[in-house]
Amino acid sequence: MDAAQWAGDDQQARTIIAAAFQQRIVAGDDLSRIVERLPRVRRRQLMLATAADAAGGAHSLAELDFLGLIRRAGLPEPARQKIRYDSTGRRRYLDAYFEEWRVHVEIDGGQHIDPRAWWADMRRQNDLWSEGDRVLRFPAWAIRTHPDEVLRQILEALRAAGWKG
Repeated sequence: MDAAQWAGDDQQARTIIAAAFQQRIVAGDDLSRIVERLPRVRRRQLMLATAADAAGGAHSLAELDFLGLIRRAGLPEPARQKIRYDSTGRRRYLDAYFEEWRVHVEIDGGQHIDPRAWWADMRRQNDLWSEGDRVLRFPAWAIRTHPDEVLRQILEALRAAGWKG
């Protein structure tokens, strides 16, 4: 909480909060309970909103931005950090999953360009495709720099899967 309130800007504050949840330093409503007791904390509303989204599974700035994009567009809210098991039985987390339509969205940060990480991503994606699900992948920068294109592709996938919204 202190680091988020001392951050240079709101984006840095959101990143700090998301990272704390991703690294399991905080969980559930830990941060919210502290902020509620401190009525004059800087960035109070931002911290409460970010903590709620991070507790719900948005564990990076790009995932928080994606969630805001989905909400502004009026799309159904996906499950976040959905647990599934890959073909080797290893536990995996899906960034966003529109379960009713079996549409997955993966948001890739810089670590995904390493060839081994990229291949692991491809294998997991192929497993999902072979089970009949749709998988969309976006680099983190596209969420921020090409939001209309990201939304168009998500809308197309959801409509192709039967969403009537």
